[in-house]
Amino acid sequence: MTATMHTPRVATIARRLALTALLLCFGVVVLGAYVRLSDAGLGCPDWPGCYGHVTPTAALANEAAVQAQFPGAQVHAGKAWREMIHRYAASTLGFLIVVIAAIAVATRRERVVPLPLAVALLVVVVFQGILGMLTVTWLLKPLIVTAHLVFGLTTLALLSWLWLTLRPRGAGIDAPRLVRRWALVAICALALQIALGGWTSSNYAAMACPDFPKCQGAWWPMTDFHDAFVLWRGLGINYEGGVLDHPARVAIHFAHRLGAIVATLALVIAAGITLRRVRTPGAVRAAVLVVLALALQLTIGIFMIWRGFPLWLATLHNAGAALLLLAAVLLNRRVRA
Repeated sequence: MTATMHTPRVATIARRLALTALLLCFGVVVLGAYVRLSDAGLGCPDWPGCYGHVTPTAALANEAAVQAQFPGAQVHAGKAWREMIHRYAASTLGFLIVVIAAIAVATRRERVVPLPLAVALLVVVVFQGILGMLTVTWLLKPLIVTAHLVFGLTTLALLSWLWLTLRPRGAGIDAPRLVRRWALVAICALALQIALGGWTSSNYAAMACPDFPKCQGAWWPMTDFHDAFVLWRGLGINYEGGVLDHPARVAIHFAHRLGAIVATLALVIAAGITLRRVRTPGAVRAAVLVVLALALQLTIGIFMIWRGFPLWLATLHNAGAALLLLAAVLLNRRVRA
């Protein structure tokens, strides 16, 4: 009796927690992009603290001790604080996900929160924390930095799916199989494109093609794809600033542009088929949001190149990718019962 009476209240709490975690996760993703793009990824050379302290303030107050513990290190207050604020926000997000998982376990009989989804979130956020540590200790290794971005956005997608699942809805629909397949193809193409974007950023290849629509003044520039996608180059290499030659960086950037064409086609086809085959308002709105988010992201990407890759536009490009992912998740949720 007590459990039944309290189930609606617990469901409301879980839904609000999921929304709070979703909004915080979006902020963490954007802040993480800003940290990476402003070259603050090694603002604190250790983990989880900063120069052996909980805050950069203690390190700044005793630079002699920092030099003794970290020979050759130069404490940059701005970079250190950006990195630590990102860690504080990520830790808070992890705590919220632990609480959500605890609610899922405690109410597993009532199924207030889908237990498999809550467990998946918990596993992903723990793995994300490990990647955050390796990002620093392995000196910005591109494979780890890219995986850190991908799993950060995976956390965002799972939280979005959880919140949409917990929201009260009317009668669900089961769209035609073609619609559901294209929605899945679209989000998979977008995930691949996000991974390519992360690889571009982590290898400092964004400025390898400073013109648009051509790259290096050519429709098919000089590239080195063989060296561009070597995933593992060993440990002990500091990747800050990148280590690849110019042709390899051009290949990475050019692959990201080709990926954008594929992802755009997949998303447009998925949205178009949804608008033609499904008449429910929720699915129609989701398809329209996908198109709008896609248009925004493409516009940001083009202007970022034309304006010479300013930090604020590059950060906004990452935020646009997150918004587009949320729209794609919404579309997939709305075309499934």
